[in-house]
Amino acid sequence: MSDELCRLPASVLREKIATKEVSPVELTESVLARAAKLQPVLNCFITFAADQAMAAARRAEKAVMQGKPLGLLHGIPFAAKDLVNTAGVRTTFGSLHHDENIPTEDAVSAARMKAAGAILFGKTTTPEFGHKALTDSPLFGQTRNAWSAEHTSGGSSGGAAVAVAAGIGPIGIATDGGGSTRIPAAANGVVGLKQSNGVVPHSQVADAFGNYTYVTPMTRTVMDTALMLQAMAGPHPSDPWSIGTVPQDYLAAAHAEGDLSGKRVLYSLAFGGTVVSKDVRAAFERALGKLRELGAELIELTEILPDMEPVWKVINHTTWRARFDDMIKRDGNRVSASLVRQVAMAADWSGVDYQRAMFQRADLFRMVQGWFERADYLVTPTLSRTALPIDQDLFEPIQIDGVEVGELRRNWFPYTMPFNITGHPALTLCCGYDSEGLPIGLQVVGRFRDEASVLRAAALYEASEDWLSRWPDL
Repeated sequence: MSDELCRLPASVLREKIATKEVSPVELTESVLARAAKLQPVLNCFITFAADQAMAAARRAEKAVMQGKPLGLLHGIPFAAKDLVNTAGVRTTFGSLHHDENIPTEDAVSAARMKAAGAILFGKTTTPEFGHKALTDSPLFGQTRNAWSAEHTSGGSSGGAAVAVAAGIGPIGIATDGGGSTRIPAAANGVVGLKQSNGVVPHSQVADAFGNYTYVTPMTRTVMDTALMLQAMAGPHPSDPWSIGTVPQDYLAAAHAEGDLSGKRVLYSLAFGGTVVSKDVRAAFERALGKLRELGAELIELTEILPDMEPVWKVINHTTWRARFDDMIKRDGNRVSASLVRQVAMAADWSGVDYQRAMFQRADLFRMVQGWFERADYLVTPTLSRTALPIDQDLFEPIQIDGVEVGELRRNWFPYTMPFNITGHPALTLCCGYDSEGLPIGLQVVGRFRDEASVLRAAALYEASEDWLSRWPDL
């Protein structure tokens, strides 16, 4: 029964807690037990916060029994990626340099989850400082895909995606700097949203004004994503992008009611010439058919897209050099070799190179804004192929359908990086499985700051399929 409890979405659990059908204490005990059972197999947690979680669960249960007002996520366990500060709970950033770091304050996202009644039970794995799309670190080793121990979880929010996909906990906080929520969500068959810049305040980012990174929901259902977004969204003084934002009614949007009649959907399979696997192509074409059945008008995006990977790399790697170069000079032998190598790349770029990349960022934003003058959504695959082998190296070429196609970042997730740069909301959800049974992701992109519309389209697509009935065989 405890495993069945863990598999219920937060949207169902919150109702059962409110009606006293489910005890927050029983639920939290079940989540912690399942996490302990699967951790040796999946390796998706760095730290458990069992004592704090059980104390919070007892308080949550007492509030229910006393008939007190309940928050949006009252009594629901959640995990947080280990880049997100959590007061009193170890936060390592996946780094040997911070293996004993215990923050004194929560990040705004974590504080708002707790304020909504959610219960932090653990910290999920991340590569060091979230620097790559594969989740491994000198601190903890490799995180395995929930569907196959021979495949990567993706990254950098690999632990968060695997924990949700495996039914350990229904929801988790992740982050996304170039696809770090959407990549592992797609690789593990769950829902990952990168919302618009400022919708969820990012209180830890060093460059708040040039920010391209996001603190995000990681869930199994679109409605659970809406619940998390409702809890975390809203202005905060720490994030200039957030000031003046007004949260939408995400819960109403995530109800799969009506259809997509009158909506225009741009679509792109290859998105600028990407090689795409046969299984991804078939799943994408099936998903387009479902959108057409829902009433949408489909329009192929035929524009030639600029190559955004070099632009993203200049902005991203120079940020890392500013943050980590001194640490590497002091004690680089204790830093991930792949992070050291990428920081070294940034030595070749000047301030002029960085500013030119920012000019190109503005150009891309305006290009995408133009797409949404003639359409309501853009849909693409999330990844060009399903999860890579567990031993894939960041700098080695990847294979698609047995053919070597080039380096990982440019060829596996070219669909995700542009929307970190532009800030538009982009959500991935499962749209099928490949011949090996690995999940395939569909990315839905919407107008700037219109997360509600993206949630609605995703909810309608989700309801048109039966992918939620599948669980990994663990």
